[in-house]
Amino acid sequence: MNIRRLTPDDLPSASALCLDAFTQAVAPSLSAQGVATFGAVASAQAFAARMEGDNLMLVCVAEGAVKGVIELKEGRHVAMMFVAPDWQRRGVGTRLMQAALEQARAEVVTVKASLSSVPAYERYGFVLAGEVGEFAGLVYQPMEKRLAS
Repeated sequence: MNIRRLTPDDLPSASALCLDAFTQAVAPSLSAQGVATFGAVASAQAFAARMEGDNLMLVCVAEGAVKGVIELKEGRHVAMMFVAPDWQRRGVGTRLMQAALEQARAEVVTVKASLSSVPAYERYGFVLAGEVGEFAGLVYQPMEKRLAS
């Protein structure tokens, strides 16, 4: 397993991985609006646009293919994290999270976790930080992790 920055060549596979994992784990619990919102956010074009901003995007590559993606916005917010369904519980998420947090630029890192991903974020050391919310059909649980200074 190799963790590295997302490149333009990775965009189609990174987008497909996020959409596949989302469709299996999150989409069944959301409205059509939430599914459409995520589809727009996870498109290759949207990833490409965010690459131009202050977003750290890392991928985990194994067996010659992208197996996981994490996006850290402005050095302080986990905007997206997905692991290929057949690679979950094999350390991909842990490695991605560690690599992203090593480059965090804030004392507290936040995430708006999908409800199905809350247990995973708890394993990474995040705690609940507010009430469940909803934005454009996406339902989320605010969470945060205080980093050692």
